Amino acid sequence: MPAMIEPKLISGNANKPLAKAIARRMSLHRGMSVNLVEARVERFNDQEIFVEVYENVRGEDMYIIQPTSNPANDNLMELLIIADALKRSSAARITAVIP
Repeated sequence: MPAMIEPKLISGNANKPLAKAIARRMSLHRGMSVNLVEARVERFNDQEIFVEVYENVRGEDMYIIQPTSNPANDNLMELLIIADALKRSSAARITAVIP
């Protein structure tokens, strides 16, 4: 039987407590350690979004937890820029989870 791949989660600023709760629940349910990837998601003075991923995600299955609640445009742009940062960091697969 092939080994289970541990998913990696990353969250934007829309609802970090929800992302932490999902990681905790997955850890309990799957019996493995599921943690949020260390990342910084900030805005410059002109409101441009900046994302920096602190962990190596090369070849990993990444799940972005990012609601698109109000302000929907800002949260959606944050989601897309996080996905771009993961792609540029050579993540194998990127899945958006939009609760």
